[in-house]
Amino acid sequence: MNTPANGAWFDCLPSCQTQVPCGTGRHAVRWEAGSLLLPSHADVEAELVLAALGGEKARCVEAAQAWERHADDLSVLAIGPRGPADQIAVDWDDVLAAKQTGSTVAGPLGGPVGGARTKPMRPASQPGPSLPRGGTRQRKVPEERIAAQRRRDDLLSLLALGYGFQVRLMGQVAATHAARLAAAHTARGGGEQAGSGPALVAAITGRLAPVAEEWLGIDPDQVVVSLHSGPGWGSAELTGRGADRRLRVSLPAGWLASVWACGLARIGRHLIVAVQEPGWPAARVLGLRAPGAEPEQLDAHASEDSPADAPHWEI
Repeated sequence: MNTPANGAWFDCLPSCQTQVPCGTGRHAVRWEAGSLLLPSHADVEAELVLAALGGEKARCVEAAQAWERHADDLSVLAIGPRGPADQIAVDWDDVLAAKQTGSTVAGPLGGPVGGARTKPMRPASQPGPSLPRGGTRQRKVPEERIAAQRRRDDLLSLLALGYGFQVRLMGQVAATHAARLAAAHTARGGGEQAGSGPALVAAITGRLAPVAEEWLGIDPDQVVVSLHSGPGWGSAELTGRGADRRLRVSLPAGWLASVWACGLARIGRHLIVAVQEPGWPAARVLGLRAPGAEPEQLDAHASEDSPADAPHWEI
């Protein structure tokens, strides 16, 4: 993943840790400096070899593999939390129950997580030439179901790690796609956003809207987001009145990682739009007192009682 000139997106985040039921006990799983670590598993590769030979794969190792598989999965941004108050109630009992039953489990935002959609089979009386295609389709349906079940189990496992890990995974996904968008923008010499752009706009809107409500008292539905490309942090303006009132904000795709995922979206009366000098527990950021104002340089410090999962910053 590309690293911004002023540091990695996660430089404003402390390490966090959780306990995962693994084997006959519980093991620590730790996130630190952008990586998921398994302190209780000294030789993961050897464990994977044993699992391939018929042994049981450790739950910690399964979680780490799920993390890798979904490190650039845009759907993580759709199902993840919108802020510290948005707790997603998935625990390891849910993960175990889903594995045992193999049934479709409802996702945290409604609808099945990883649900498969199968095609209707052709009648048995179909002429001969179509039978091989029907056989292929019969084989494909179980494969689709297995892939859908693994995807569902992956996402449930990642959600069960807790809020701190959910946000850090979202930051990684956002940063990865922001780097790809920036590279594509440079290669095209500008132009309209494509590819992951709409998904990133939706993800930023969903996280910025409640922050804007706290910042200005504006209805979240009146927040309009676009992606900013090129130099600078972007723009913010307030237009219209009453029902036509809109807060129009243009932010780089990486804002979701370097600002929101680090717990920096709003500090006091300021909307934070960029991080100039990242660091933990102190960082220099750019903050807006009001839409249309020039951003101010602010020295932010993590509060002494700031939880590792959801850092709290002060000026």
